[in-house]
Amino acid sequence: MTNTNNQLQSIVERIEKLEAEKADIADLIKDVYVEAKANGFDAKILRKVVSLRKKDASERQTEEALLATYMSALGMLADTPLGRAAISREFE
Repeated sequence: MTNTNNQLQSIVERIEKLEAEKADIADLIKDVYVEAKANGFDAKILRKVVSLRKKDASERQTEEALLATYMSALGMLADTPLGRAAISREFE
């Protein structure tokens, strides 16, 4: 085999090894969520918290503002205290 072929084989083998490790880690993470659920925590909410903690404050604020804007446009905030206040102010 040429040097290029050896390099290619080495790269592919390293990728395969890392992919196997990634699958093992994914299984470990899944086990932690199962443990959390067994202890009364909501796994879906925990996933969201983990996702939010990966973002910086500015990115989180932007996401929250867009979410509020979309929810408001769909009338999904009308049942919240803030939504009711906004509606009553609109009709004053």
